[in-house]
Amino acid sequence: MKSLFRLGAIAAATLVLAGCASVNFDQAVQDTNDTTGAFTQGKLELSRTQQQAQARSKLASELLNKPLTQDDAVQLALANSPAVQTLLAQSWSDMATANQTGRIANPVFTFERMRFADELELGRLLSFGLLDLLTLPRRLEISRSQTTQAKVQLGANVVEQVTQVRQAWVRAVAAQQTLQYAEQINATAQASAELAKRMYQVGNFNKLQRARQQSFYADSAARLASSQHASTAAREELVRLLGLTDEQSAQLKLPERLPELPKEARPAGLVNAAALQQRLDVQMARNQLDLAGKSQGLNLLNSLVDVELGIRRDTVFDNSRGTSTPRRGFELGIRLPIFDWGSAQRDNMNAQSLAAANRYESTVRSASSQLRESYSAYRTAYDVARHYRDEIVPLRKTMAEENVLRYNGMLIGVFELLADTRDQISSVQAAISAYQQFWLADAALAASMTGKPTTMGAMSLAGGAAAAEAGH
Repeated sequence: MKSLFRLGAIAAATLVLAGCASVNFDQAVQDTNDTTGAFTQGKLELSRTQQQAQARSKLASELLNKPLTQDDAVQLALANSPAVQTLLAQSWSDMATANQTGRIANPVFTFERMRFADELELGRLLSFGLLDLLTLPRRLEISRSQTTQAKVQLGANVVEQVTQVRQAWVRAVAAQQTLQYAEQINATAQASAELAKRMYQVGNFNKLQRARQQSFYADSAARLASSQHASTAAREELVRLLGLTDEQSAQLKLPERLPELPKEARPAGLVNAAALQQRLDVQMARNQLDLAGKSQGLNLLNSLVDVELGIRRDTVFDNSRGTSTPRRGFELGIRLPIFDWGSAQRDNMNAQSLAAANRYESTVRSASSQLRESYSAYRTAYDVARHYRDEIVPLRKTMAEENVLRYNGMLIGVFELLADTRDQISSVQAAISAYQQFWLADAALAASMTGKPTTMGAMSLAGGAAAAEAGH
């Protein structure tokens, strides 16, 4: 009998110890800052106090008081966006759920009071799942694995969120810059159309010549309207990702142009086998495989049997005799596998383990290809943007300067000069599109090397150049 109470004491102590562990989410956030420091700059934080909220609001105001750079946009999103705070809170919930896996269900205390004639019987039963106690070490391992998986998932989500902010900033600045040149094209087209109208009225232009200039003006007006909406849409996309209020969105100021290209492109050596092991999607697939292996043995045992141990202490009072008789013992409840032998559950576990193994293999095999593709897009975008910067735009500028000299020498007319100006502006628009593609590819490559594959989220390089050259 003493051994039973000793077992009960051990079980109670185990329950207390198992319930002491809790989720240190602040440390988890710090680990994420360390892992994804290139994306968060150590600024990721879950706001839970009034002081933290005030500090975030102050930082947002400071950032909005000046033109917002790409790095500042990331800081603003981390400090101001409710979506980022939702992401962190959900991750905290996931880690708490994982922590719960390593705990044993609370014991059940049952009290009975029964009267028969002159006898009163009081029954007391303390019961707990014996199988839960025996499998506690394995449950703790599974809990730790699930917590690790939740941390890696948090890092992947943060990388994805920051990458979206970076790309949205690039699109917003590029759209604003393109709009400025669309307005210039429209102004030159309007001047050309007005001049053609006057020349037609005095008989120096025929109807076809005037219609050609008027048609170009009409087309430029349509493109200007499209550019205005594109600029508004890109800006509002950035506003949503930054989590700005209406008042804050009115304060948002963007730089006039995209950053200059770096002096050198990233070397191809960055995309190597070591990068595969750093990728968070590979880590998640590996953790899922480990977790499936640890869970299978535990779930296999649970599918076969369930045992519950109860410690009983009863007291019988005999009023006629004035005596009380204690009774002690234990109860053992075993669920008999008569109707369900757990075959379906075991098939499910086997299928999950097989899926985890193949998912990991698929992720590893795809990672190298995805990295090569991301680097190819990055390097191509860099070369195209540099070609526009070093070759096309300078040539167009030289041609414009020469045409001004020819116009001053009365070798060409005003319409030829205006047409050349439009061509030069269109070349600049194509260069802006090439710069945009490079900075989108740069953000996508950084995400693919650290987190999970990210597309450029914009039109192709050829499509971007063709759209910009449409004004020729």
